[in-house]
Amino acid sequence: MTTATTPVPPTPLAGRQTPLTRLRWAVSDAAALTGRNLLAYVRLPQLVIFSTIQPIMFVLIFRYVFGGAIQVPNGSFVDYLMPGIFVQSVAFGAVGTGVGLAEDMGKGIIERFRSLPMARSSVLAGRTLADLVRNVFVVFLMVVVGFLVGFRVGTNALAFLAGVLLILAFGYALSWIFALVGLGASNAETAQAMAFPTLFPLVFASSAFVPVDTMPGWLQAFAANQPVSVTVDATRALMLGGPTTSAVLQSLAWTVGILVVFAPLAVRRYRRAA
Repeated sequence: MTTATTPVPPTPLAGRQTPLTRLRWAVSDAAALTGRNLLAYVRLPQLVIFSTIQPIMFVLIFRYVFGGAIQVPNGSFVDYLMPGIFVQSVAFGAVGTGVGLAEDMGKGIIERFRSLPMARSSVLAGRTLADLVRNVFVVFLMVVVGFLVGFRVGTNALAFLAGVLLILAFGYALSWIFALVGLGASNAETAQAMAFPTLFPLVFASSAFVPVDTMPGWLQAFAANQPVSVTVDATRALMLGGPTTSAVLQSLAWTVGILVVFAPLAVRRYRRAA
């Protein structure tokens, strides 16, 4: 006499054998974690509010305190300033990726994710995509603030939108750098302390707030060619006018290069920690 057996349904892991199925599950996992991270912003709106107060303060200080003392070529200072503020906003926002990952690791949430049958890359992808959505809101808010203080687009709507997309892509690339930083930090405070010494020279030794040719000669070579300056210059060209092709291609090269280098490093670091 034989005993009938009930077939066991395949587990998610069993269904991840083909590359296409693995990709489908990875996308599904990343989408779920993106939603989870976005819920944190809904439940704790102060996370977004305080991340927008700083760039608004920079706009007001540079526009009304320092603006009269800073001379810029071919235009008003507020028009020169705002593309730099847009890039600065997403650059500082990228630090939140590392802080969030370090906080999740400290609370043991990452350990729970590791015990689930899910793609390892989805934890990092979910975090960086959620921060990209946050950057969309932050940039939109800064555009509104910019128009309120006198910023005006010198090109057209399509070029302006291209500039915004370039900024968001650059911010997304930076978030992978700070994801790597966050995975190597012992806690959220350490992640923040590790991030800002790297970010401050890039943001302030750049063309974001003042022309590079006003800086000391020994600093100009670095300031003119580092990724923040290149992206700011490309954004200005798209939003205010001027030669765009070379600047945009250089900015895209930096963005792609950062992603190619730091995304695999961050995923590798996460796998090692697992």
